Amino acid sequence: MLRSPSGGAGHGTAATDSGLMSIGTVLNVLRDEFPEVTISKIRFLESEGLIEPQRTPSGYRKFSANDVERLGHVLRMQRDHYLPLKVIREYLDALERGEPVRLPTVGRQRDSGEGELFAEHEAPTAARVGRAELLAAAEIGEPELEEWESYGLIVPFPDGAYDAEAVTVAALVVELGRFGIEPRHLRAMKAAAERDAGLVDQVVAPLRRHRNPQTRAHAEARTKELAGLTVKLHAALVQTALGVRLP
Repeated sequence: MLRSPSGGAGHGTAATDSGLMSIGTVLNVLRDEFPEVTISKIRFLESEGLIEPQRTPSGYRKFSANDVERLGHVLRMQRDHYLPLKVIREYLDALERGEPVRLPTVGRQRDSGEGELFAEHEAPTAARVGRAELLAAAEIGEPELEEWESYGLIVPFPDGAYDAEAVTVAALVVELGRFGIEPRHLRAMKAAAERDAGLVDQVVAPLRRHRNPQTRAHAEARTKELAGLTVKLHAALVQTALGVRLP
């Protein structure tokens, strides 16, 4: 079950100098559980009102333990429950005010033992979301979704539902848009992803066709493993091409 942020105080709670952390220290604290988190992500969450770190006279951010715990809640709810930031912010603010609240669900959930929080909300079919749920999760309108569909970035099932991973794709398209990268620019990424998927399919196809049920079951685990390696390789190649090293 999700813990309420410690002490019930606001996320801008003051702390002694010895208890405050730089943004780099916060990144290191969070990285064990959230290896993909970056300084840019932390700054973005601040800009969206999810945290309010203190500032030194020279403008440097200083985070309290409460700020870090709140960041952990935000990242965990994004990762495990695919919730939009607005919903997360309202939920955490209500918790800090001591109000009894329940967290609505959007899309796929990880098995985190928190099912009791969602009793008032019927969760969608596993790994599938409806159109309205996708629009709400991404905080976009019909025109944006139709544009993304026209470029093949998000593709509905024949019945009009979507794979829950579409929520993640939508969130990333929105975030890239903040930097001026338009959906039409992302068609090359989509094509590259499809080529990578095709390569993985070639490798695991013999396992899926095997007579032994255990071997066929192993195909899914092998697919996930290869997908993870492919993503890491893609990230490393992009960093190498740009001459940068992400934190």
